[in-house]
Amino acid sequence: QVQLVESGGGLVQAGGSLRLSCASSGRTFSPVSMGWFRQAPGNERQFVAGISWNGKSTYYADSVKGRFTISRDNAKNMVFLQMNSLKPEDTAVYYCAADRRPLSDVATYRPDYWGQGTQVTVSS
Repeated sequence: QVQLVESGGGLVQAGGSLRLSCASSGRTFSPVSMGWFRQAPGNERQFVAGISWNGKSTYYADSVKGRFTISRDNAKNMVFLQMNSLKPEDTAVYYCAADRRPLSDVATYRPDYWGQGTQVTVSS
């Protein structure tokens, strides 16, 4: 019954910016933790960013730290990923994820719910 829908992906030149949005279905679903993962061809899906239920704790992969910002709007059941200073190596399908459990360790974070993904392509 839980649905996550991403939007905002696209094609951008290196150094540009994109903002991804993720809408979760229904007011009855209140995810505790939410995050973003990405997967490039030939690579495993990797953690990008995560956020706690109240938005006060955020977590980032080293590769995006200082460039990406995750935020959420619980009233709208949405999470966002602002991506600045994009690099060609950021090219991937980006997936929104959510879980009813808190994010205690990004190394073991395995969300139960996933979106369909949105393509981000950064040209060099």
